[in-house]
Amino acid sequence: MDNRLTEQLVTLLPAIAQGDRRAFEQLYRLTSPHLFALTLRMLRQQGWAEEVLHDCYLTIWNRANAYDAALSAPMTWMTHIVRNRCIDGLRSGQARMTLNTEEFDDLLLITGEDEQNTWHDPAQADRLRHCIGHLSSEQQQSITLAYYQGMSHSDIAAWLQQPVGSVKSWIRRALEHLRECVGL
Repeated sequence: MDNRLTEQLVTLLPAIAQGDRRAFEQLYRLTSPHLFALTLRMLRQQGWAEEVLHDCYLTIWNRANAYDAALSAPMTWMTHIVRNRCIDGLRSGQARMTLNTEEFDDLLLITGEDEQNTWHDPAQADRLRHCIGHLSSEQQQSITLAYYQGMSHSDIAAWLQQPVGSVKSWIRRALEHLRECVGL
C-alpha cells in the first residue's frame, strides 16, 4: 500500500471510532476494492463475498477504537478481519451446505472458458479431468480447498471435520496420483 493511503486510513480510523460516518464512507471508498477482491478470492461466490464483506465493515465500524497504529498498518488490521471472517464462513455449516459436491466438481474441471486456464494443450486438460475423476471425494475436496480456495491443511481439516494428518495424506496421495496419471 502506498504511504499516503496508509496515512489517510490512520487518520480515518480514530474519526470512525468517534462515530464519524463521513470518515467511514471515505474509508469504505478507499479500501473496499482491495478487501472485496480478497473476500471474493477466498470465498469464490460473489453473493456470499458481498455479505461477508458487509459484516466485516460492520466489525470495522464497531471496533475502530480497538485499532492501534503501533501494532499494524490499517490495511493489515482490516485484511486480518476479512481473512478471519472468510475462514469462519468456510468452516461454518452454511458453507458446507452451499459448497456441495457439484460445485467441487465444477471447480476441478478445467474448461476452455476458464480465465485461469494455463493448459495450452486441450488433450492434456482432458487427461487432467480424467485423472481428477479417479480421486476419492476426500482427495478432490482437499485438493480443491487447498489449491482453488487457498486454505491451509488445518483450515481444511476444520472445514471437513477431519484430522489434519488425514487431510495431509489425502493431498499428498492425490498429488502423487495426478503426477503419475497426467505424466508430469
